[in-house]
Amino acid sequence: MVRWGNVVFLGVLIWVMEKWVAVPILDAAAFGEQLPWYVLWLIILSVTLIAAGGYVINDYFDVKIDRINRPDELIVTRTISREGAFHLSIGLSASGLVSGLVAAGLLRSIVLAVIFILVPGLLWFYSSSYKRLLIIGNVTIALLAGLTPMIVAIANKAQLEMRYEAILPYTPLVHDLFGLLSGFGLFAFILTWIREIIKDMQDQVGDREMECHTMVVVWGEFVTKICVSALVILTIGIIGYLWWSVLPFPHGWDSLSTRYIVLGILIPLLSSLWLLWNAKIPSDYKTCQQVIKFTMFIGMLYSFVLKNSLFL
Repeated sequence: MVRWGNVVFLGVLIWVMEKWVAVPILDAAAFGEQLPWYVLWLIILSVTLIAAGGYVINDYFDVKIDRINRPDELIVTRTISREGAFHLSIGLSASGLVSGLVAAGLLRSIVLAVIFILVPGLLWFYSSSYKRLLIIGNVTIALLAGLTPMIVAIANKAQLEMRYEAILPYTPLVHDLFGLLSGFGLFAFILTWIREIIKDMQDQVGDREMECHTMVVVWGEFVTKICVSALVILTIGIIGYLWWSVLPFPHGWDSLSTRYIVLGILIPLLSSLWLLWNAKIPSDYKTCQQVIKFTMFIGMLYSFVLKNSLFL
């Protein structure tokens, strides 16, 4: 019910963004690692607990839809009562909120505190109403996914301001941190948006029954596939632009970066288009979803290529 695979992915994403992106940038600028280990783990704990609470409250509100879309996987009302799911969600979200506020307090960051306060509320409203609205629900979850790498940038900026407030305006360090981490955030935003739309296509039978206004219900499968294809092509275009014009790597096939991007990211994205246009039943859309999730995972690990190519 807490989607442990997705929750673990979020925790790993925070750790990877800190250790393989933020720390190498800080090391290259001779500042060294900034976040104390306990603050990093408080942030990871907060993000994962809040996400788990969001998944539980989503199941709480989706009992009727899940009876139609995935009756064999229904947990709320079978394994746990609705009241139990509600209390579990509140407990997880509250624990995550406390962890996040402690981390924000240690970093003296109002921005982080606001994020950790707002996100559980957004997940609640998403599950209760936003997810049934055209585009708004998908974009809400995509924005939260894109925000995850940025939490690392915000936390490091806060720590740097506490230690080096006088000299920070004279170094491009904060700009570099936010610039590189925002690239991963943009990637997470677009691919999560794509995955959410495909998930709605997978669940369209139950969504139609419950009068949800998702893209596929309102516009139909053909138009929705065109929209998803446009987002995939946009993602490929952005990756191509960053690879060719921004990242200081050789562009030939001998480059590890080139091979990684082509084999690990571009080919899976193109294969997702083929799967999408040949999808007819829910299991087809589920396979397409899994390809997008794989691409997100490989995209996250591209940070290791950056770490070993830019900063060594």
